[in-house]
Amino acid sequence: MKIVLAYSGGLDTSVLLSWLKEKYNAEMIAFCANVGQEEELDGLEKKALATGASKLYVDDLSEEFARDFIFPMIQAGAIYEGQYYLGTSIARPLIAKRMVEIARMEKADAIAHGATGKGNDQVRFELSAAALAPDLKVISPWRDASFRNTFPGRTEMIQYCSEKNIPVQASAQKPYSMDRNLLHISYEAGIMEDPWMDAFAPENKDMFKLSVAPEDAPDQPEYVELNFEKGICTAINGQKMTPLQVMQILNKLGGKHGVGRVDMVENRYVGMKSRGVYETPGGSILFFAHRQMESLTMDREVMHMRDSLIPKYAELVYNGYWFAPERFALQALITESQRNVTGTVRVKLYKGNIMVAGRKSPVSLYNPQIATMEADPTQAYNQDDATGFIQLNALRLKVAAHVHGPLEK
Repeated sequence: MKIVLAYSGGLDTSVLLSWLKEKYNAEMIAFCANVGQEEELDGLEKKALATGASKLYVDDLSEEFARDFIFPMIQAGAIYEGQYYLGTSIARPLIAKRMVEIARMEKADAIAHGATGKGNDQVRFELSAAALAPDLKVISPWRDASFRNTFPGRTEMIQYCSEKNIPVQASAQKPYSMDRNLLHISYEAGIMEDPWMDAFAPENKDMFKLSVAPEDAPDQPEYVELNFEKGICTAINGQKMTPLQVMQILNKLGGKHGVGRVDMVENRYVGMKSRGVYETPGGSILFFAHRQMESLTMDREVMHMRDSLIPKYAELVYNGYWFAPERFALQALITESQRNVTGTVRVKLYKGNIMVAGRKSPVSLYNPQIATMEADPTQAYNQDDATGFIQLNALRLKVAAHVHGPLEK
């Protein structure tokens, strides 16, 4: 048997690699995806081979992640439950896609992951695999009772690594779990499981990696201009950039000014609530600026239709349906809605805040001559017409009031 394992070189995946090899008498192919986590990958191959892998793939997927996953989601304006920018959620289908590709190249029998049986990632990995390779077996050790019985905690994992001479650096105490990629860092579990705990208190400053605390940000605001073409950011401060470069620059700018921090209790797909703390500095700026560009260039009814679909789109991403037909159908509508979202937005970054400081577009639908409170030189709008407009829309309200009496509640 041959298994492709999502591998990071940490304690959990090191144990998984060795355990799976023993249990299934399998050849293990390790796979590490670089999606912008900026972790040190040097020495990873040596560690994987020493742990029992026959081969390690380390693939830089950062540009593809930004271009084909983050940017289409930003065009959709997708934010889960009004707060979460879907940083972890959107990375999982890309990782699963590459795992499937490697499994095909290696003629593997299965893929395996280290997602827990209580979280969302197991669903995201496996639904993606089901859509891309329905014949491929997926192994989830955390849903195997024998694995959980053998490793009820980190202490047993560390002991196992010691006995097997598996090279890992880990401690029995782990105050929280962290996941990083190009779009964000998430913190959950451990001390985060108490929703009364103040993650942004001064004593927790060292936890954050991408951003300074707003109170420690510069005392002077910084202005940033973002150029958009059909809903895609193509330049910052007049300099052309790839999607990856856009995310990297905005992460630095946002982090410098302490923007993009979120602490929320969210609803997991598997049924429970969980508390998560997120840093999304670059993504927060991009979402905000994109919305400002839309406000100037997007037709009202198209915008309202798209906006009505944001909760559904975000839910599809969060729940793992990136490769589902309904997401592709929604994406086609999103792409069409972005046809004229072109122009420049200027934002001001200051101590955790993102504020608009100007917007312009060659295809702006805003006409100051029509909107002015002064005399309209275009005569495009006759204020007398509003009388009939209001009377027609008031008719049903008047009829209902006559029949039922005025509604005062």
